[in-house]
Amino acid sequence: MFALFRENFRIASGSIKSQKLRTALTVFIIAIGITALVGILGLVSALENTISDDFSSMGANTFNIQQYELTVQRTGRDRQVINPVINYNNIRDFENQFNYPGTQTSVSFFGTTQAEIKFENQKTDPEVAVLGVNEHFINNSGLEIEDGRQLNYFDVSNNANVCVIGSDLQKAILNDVNPIGKVISVRGSKFTVIGVLKSKGATFGNNQDLRVLIPLQKARSIFTNPNINYALTIKVDNKDMLEGAQDDAMAVFRNIRGLSPLEDNNFGIVRSDDLLNRIGSITGYLYLASIIISAITIFGSTIALMNIMLVSVSERTREIGVRKALGAKRKTIAEQFLMETIMISQLGGLLGIILGTLIALGIAGFFKLQFGLPWTAIIWAISVTFIVAIISGLFPAIKASKLDPIESLRYE
Repeated sequence: MFALFRENFRIASGSIKSQKLRTALTVFIIAIGITALVGILGLVSALENTISDDFSSMGANTFNIQQYELTVQRTGRDRQVINPVINYNNIRDFENQFNYPGTQTSVSFFGTTQAEIKFENQKTDPEVAVLGVNEHFINNSGLEIEDGRQLNYFDVSNNANVCVIGSDLQKAILNDVNPIGKVISVRGSKFTVIGVLKSKGATFGNNQDLRVLIPLQKARSIFTNPNINYALTIKVDNKDMLEGAQDDAMAVFRNIRGLSPLEDNNFGIVRSDDLLNRIGSITGYLYLASIIISAITIFGSTIALMNIMLVSVSERTREIGVRKALGAKRKTIAEQFLMETIMISQLGGLLGIILGTLIALGIAGFFKLQFGLPWTAIIWAISVTFIVAIISGLFPAIKASKLDPIESLRYE
C-alpha cells in the first residue's frame, strides 16, 4: 500500500516537474483564491481583536450614560431624534443624586483633540487630546498608571494644576528625562506631570497615548465651549448588582432630564458587554461576507484546475495507454492523476496562505491593528484546497482510468 502511494507520488512529481509553466499557472490560480480567504479572514480577526480589546479593558461591570444609544433613533421616514447633550448641570445633579451602593462614577469631556503641548523649548504637533476628568476616570476606563500616580479627590476638588499624560506624549517631549514633576504648558496654562499612563496603542489613526488628563474644573476654565458634551461611566464593584445600578441610574437621569413616565429616554445607557456583543454581530457579518467573496474566487480556481487536468489527460493519452498495456489498473491510473491534482492544489494553498498572511499582516500593521496568526483561516485554507483537489481531479482521473489502452496507444 505504501509502496503504491510512493510510486504514485513519484510519478505525479515527475509530471509536475515536466510541465513547469502549466503547474506554476495552476498553482497561482489556486493561490489567488486562498490568498483572498486567508487575507480577508485574517484582517477581520485583527479588527475584531483590536476593537474587542479596546472595549473589554473597561470591564464587564461598567456602563455609560451618553447622548445616544448604540443605534440611531428615528421617527418618521427621515427625521432623526436629536437628544440634548449631557451638560454640566446634568452631571453635577447626577453625582449628587445617584448614591447606589458599591458604585463609583467617573465624569469626563474632551476639551480638544488638537492641542499643542509645550515643555521648555520643545513642543508637539497640534494632535494631542486634552480631557477634563474626575478622580474615578482612570479606574473606570480600564487605564493603568505606568509611572507616578493618578489624579485623586484632592487634585480634582482643589482644581490643582496637575496632569497625567499618555506614554507617546512623554516620548515626544520628555523622552530623556523623568517626566514626574516636570511642568508642561496646555493652552498657556502650566501643569505639573504627576503620572504617565501605560500604552494603549492606536486604532484607525486614533492614538490613545497622545493625551493629557487634567482635573475637571480646571479643564472647564480653559475650554469654555457652552455645548460641551460630558460622559458618565459608572463602575459597579459587584457585577451581580449591575442591573440594579443601571436601573437606578436610568431613573435618576430621567428625573434630572424632567421626563414623564410616558416619554422615551432622551439619552443612552450602554453597557460595555453590549458594545462587545454589537462588535461580535458586526464581525459575524464581515466573516460571512469574506467567506462568500473567497468562495466565489475559489470556485473559479476549481474550474480552472479541472480544465487544466482535463487538458493534461488529453495530452498524456498515449502515456496512459502504455501504462495500461504494462498492467496498470484503472484504480492506479485514477490515483496517479488524483495525486497530481492534490499536490498542485496544496502547493497553491501553501502559496496562498503565505501571501494572504503577509498581506493581512501588512494592512494590519499600517492601520495599527492587533494582528495574530489566523489559524482558523489557515485550517480552512488547507481543508478547502484538499476539497478543491478532490472536486477538480475526480472527473479527469476517472476519465483517464476509463481510456481504452488500444485506442490510447494509437493516439497521436
